[in-house]
Amino acid sequence: MENPLSKIRNFSIIAHIDHGKSTLADCLIRHCGAISEREMSAQVMDTMEIEKERGITIKAQSVRLKYQYKKENYILNLIDTPGHVDFSYEVSRSLASCEGALLVVDASQGVEAQTIANVYIALDNNLEIIPVLNKIDLPAANPKRVKSEIEQTIGLDCTNALEVSAKTHQGITQLLDSIIELIPAPQGDRQSPTKALIYDSWFDNYLGALALVRVIDGSIKVGQNILVMGSGKNHEVLGLMYPHPLRQEKTQEIKTGEIGIVVLGLKNVNDIAVGDTITDFKNKTKEAVSGFEAAKPFVFAGIYPIDTDKFEDLRDALDKLKLNDSSLTYEPETSIALGFGFRIGFLGLLHMEVVKERLEREFGLDLIATAPTVVYEITQTNGEVIKIQNPSELPPEQKIAQIKEPYVKATIIVPTEFLGNIITLLNKRRGIQKKMEYLQETRVLLEYQLPTNEIVMDFYDKLKSCTKGYASFDYEPIESKEGDLVKLDIRVANEIVDALSIIVPKSKAYEKGKELVEAMKEIIPRQLFEVAIQASIGNKIIARETIKSMGKNVTAKCYGGDITRKRKLLEKQKEGKKRLKAIGKVALPQEAFLAVLKIDS
Repeated sequence: MENPLSKIRNFSIIAHIDHGKSTLADCLIRHCGAISEREMSAQVMDTMEIEKERGITIKAQSVRLKYQYKKENYILNLIDTPGHVDFSYEVSRSLASCEGALLVVDASQGVEAQTIANVYIALDNNLEIIPVLNKIDLPAANPKRVKSEIEQTIGLDCTNALEVSAKTHQGITQLLDSIIELIPAPQGDRQSPTKALIYDSWFDNYLGALALVRVIDGSIKVGQNILVMGSGKNHEVLGLMYPHPLRQEKTQEIKTGEIGIVVLGLKNVNDIAVGDTITDFKNKTKEAVSGFEAAKPFVFAGIYPIDTDKFEDLRDALDKLKLNDSSLTYEPETSIALGFGFRIGFLGLLHMEVVKERLEREFGLDLIATAPTVVYEITQTNGEVIKIQNPSELPPEQKIAQIKEPYVKATIIVPTEFLGNIITLLNKRRGIQKKMEYLQETRVLLEYQLPTNEIVMDFYDKLKSCTKGYASFDYEPIESKEGDLVKLDIRVANEIVDALSIIVPKSKAYEKGKELVEAMKEIIPRQLFEVAIQASIGNKIIARETIKSMGKNVTAKCYGGDITRKRKLLEKQKEGKKRLKAIGKVALPQEAFLAVLKIDS
């Protein structure tokens, strides 16, 4: 059946985490009859176990819905996006494929930091934004206050903002009607050569690598020979489907303005990179879809198997995981303390946590992660500029002319009662205040520039604990700035443990070194010999703790006789301990590597 462009609406749902995006998506799917009551489950769009458990969306999902409005049949393509800051790249590529967006704001909580960030991405893509106040059935809901907040903070007119409850289905019909009335139909020429944007890709065990595309011009047909412009490779289209959470609907053609899944029978997702353009092999489009950025890793950490024999299993697990998560980057690395492992690039701390948990859960691995780090730009004394992400790669101090570290622009919205706590925390983390604005008498918006290194450890936890969980936080990378930084090494029994090295500001080095050696003293088990734990910058020791040796009563068998006999045995023991100290090795427990993550000065 022919679907004219005027009968198609492509839209997305954007919101802060936990403002009810997935519940609203479920509600729209149910209302359009795409899934029967019997098949319906909570968070039907979230396919991963970890997503349902944590109540977060990690992977953007799409669904094609049919809706009748004024006796006319319409096609609604809904793209559900993640709300967490780490997955904002998913949001940006989803919005690049839409004409409109529903801005969902919790009617009891109001505007949050992530709401603002996602709105700006939508505005950059010139989308029609419909403000939607969700959870109006809650006793604490205050639609009037939230509308004025949206108008003041974002500048959107909220006179006709929709008030809905995804839980009780209140206002959903009005919302669907507004989508058709307010969101423009897609533009494009059905007679032009094929031009489609790949905005997601994943791996299916039966069909191979799949590309989720938005057709901008022309159409894609089964059996067509297509060209992926970025890779320069051509493939035959083996099958086409419309997206659906439970069962994909097969089709022979995906036309202009539509969204669909392309089956090419590929074994590798890298051949259909996100942001690439698909066109006809013989009749090519003049230019690829522009203005699309690939996901860039933001945080790096070493991941090692606790059992060193499992290195190959970890490699296989990462290869399989990359098939469904194209943003993952990794390369092998070796550590003297931990053996063989991988240096992995993540989009943020939640992404790191999710990937580690998936590796352990889905592939049965026991893993250890080193402290997360960021990319530093080093200018050496000979003028050469290098980029490093592992503290052990830092050149000696005398060869460094300048170290630049990446910064982020952080947006924090916090109740006024916690303002003092937040400012203290941000100053401690070397933050530079750029803006402070009262949204109302009770809520403040802060804008700070922060070194990325200061937020990758435990910043989010500290932020939540000092505001009783009421602060919301969002960040975006900005340029790098020069910093007075040094490498802090930890030596155990005079040996540098490379996996415990961290790069810190010079002013905090002594404090951090002292805290770290104190934490290590509690964790490392006592040995038969005395063990020195030292923190050093280069060859200069700045902090030290000593673990006393285990006592063994060698004089127990002397029950009488001359005191010189006892002294002789004690001297012999002393010599043995000295020899042990010279050749003894200390096995570090897993908690020692986690101690780096816990310290906070």
